[in-house]
Amino acid sequence: MCQLFINADSQLWTYRTKSLRIDGVVTSIRLETFFWDILEELSFRDQMTVNQMITKLYHESLDADHDISNFTSFLRVCASRYLSLIADGDLTREGDASLSNINAQNMLGKESLRRSQRKVRFSSSTQKHSVN
Repeated sequence: MCQLFINADSQLWTYRTKSLRIDGVVTSIRLETFFWDILEELSFRDQMTVNQMITKLYHESLDADHDISNFTSFLRVCASRYLSLIADGDLTREGDASLSNINAQNMLGKESLRRSQRKVRFSSSTQKHSVN
């Protein structure tokens, strides 16, 4: 297992900092190259630049009254959830469908159900391992 991760391209976990302007304020976001790559893919699907997508996510987060004090972590989770939805078969990478056209409520329901099932499965698996 470890070789799969240890021998990966080390550039994937190097940081890149990008500066962008949100509501006239210049801000810098520092993420690993891996996450920038995924955010580029996400923005491409919705025919936006990465800066436009990040600004849109920022505004939508504010509109939803989310605490965005750690916005960089939010972006990492967005990228990871995107990959998780692909792994679970809810999205395809080859698809050029805009993510804004996807039935979010349906997708969130499926995702919530899977998380619950995983928690139960991993919880019972952990108990079996600790008993032995």
